[in-house]
Amino acid sequence: MQYRDDTATERSARQGLAKVTTLTFASAAGLSVANIYYAQPLLDSMARDFGISPSRIGLVVTLTQVGYALGLIFLVPLGDLVDRRRLVVWQGILSVAALAVVATARTEAILFAGLAAMGLLAVMVQVLVAFAATLATPAQRGKVVGMVTSGIVIGILGARFRAGLVADLGGWRAVYLTSAILTAAMVCVLLRVMPHRPSPDSADSYAATLRSIPILFLCDRVLLERGLLALLIFATFSTFWTALVLPLSAPPFSFSHTQIGLFGLVGMAGAIAATSAGRLADRGLGQRTTGLSLALLLASWGLIAMLPVSLPLVLIGVVLLDLAVQAVHVTNQSIIFARHPAARSRLVGGYMVFYSIGSAVGGITSTMAYYRAGWAGVAMLGAAFSASALLVWVGALVLPISREGAVCPRGK
Repeated sequence: MQYRDDTATERSARQGLAKVTTLTFASAAGLSVANIYYAQPLLDSMARDFGISPSRIGLVVTLTQVGYALGLIFLVPLGDLVDRRRLVVWQGILSVAALAVVATARTEAILFAGLAAMGLLAVMVQVLVAFAATLATPAQRGKVVGMVTSGIVIGILGARFRAGLVADLGGWRAVYLTSAILTAAMVCVLLRVMPHRPSPDSADSYAATLRSIPILFLCDRVLLERGLLALLIFATFSTFWTALVLPLSAPPFSFSHTQIGLFGLVGMAGAIAATSAGRLADRGLGQRTTGLSLALLLASWGLIAMLPVSLPLVLIGVVLLDLAVQAVHVTNQSIIFARHPAARSRLVGGYMVFYSIGSAVGGITSTMAYYRAGWAGVAMLGAAFSASALLVWVGALVLPISREGAVCPRGK
């Protein structure tokens, strides 16, 4: 299989992506990705409503991430074959339907099916990232990816606050109903601002496109390394944010959903500060940025482990955790998009499969760790994921390879 530079699209987009369009992409991406994180501060309410045992409620997060992983594999690569604008619109419309199913679910089976479908369609955010990277000029690509990723970060962390606030006012079902309305409005806005571009010039079939994804990651060790880092950092991320609601909603804290959601706003400060990581990667500082961020990630768990003792120290740990995770994430994307310009949708789809697996693993193991060993067990689990990511980065330094171009043989 041969990967050609998408030169026609690059020439048509040589003026780059306007700032207002970039901000619209970022806002839409944030609203879309929030859908798969609304459940985290609502787990206790959902468990009571459906009679799900506390040890199994982590399945709400896990099934959403499973759906997200399937969407990354089967939907996102379509961006290399069809009109991305049309793909985004249809994913948005179907997302509205899935959100409505979750909001009105009356049985555990329908709830889980709706959440899986919602996760499947939330991959619209990755189509937007690849679309933005293609529309941007090479000189602004890191900045554009950083801005859209910042919208994703705000969506993820703000989701907890919005979910908590709306749930306190109208119950957890109102969270998903509100999101369905906002998603419908978002689709209308995107229809007006998304530029028209020719469909990607690709002779590959859909099956060949899917087969090329594992080939890309197995042949290019840089992609594989960045995928493993994504898996581990988002396992860490999900470990903290999934389990956090459990001690905070119980005595001695007994916080409301809104109060728990405020922790997401605290983490947002660190995550927004990480948006410049894409520029550092464009300047050839991706490895240094990754190493420093992973060291901060591991250190953050020493502070997070202090939850029973000092909330201020925990808040500092939250800022460091989100700063580190998002800095690595932005750097990862900036690096992988430069590897194979004609396969950006496949690259982001394959990369985010690692992300989704990590999030699913963190979601289910964190609740199990909490009920077996309390918050100390959660902290040890998160630290173990963080230390493993740091070891992957060190291993890449010990066994260096060229960062220039693709390492897969041409024509394969």
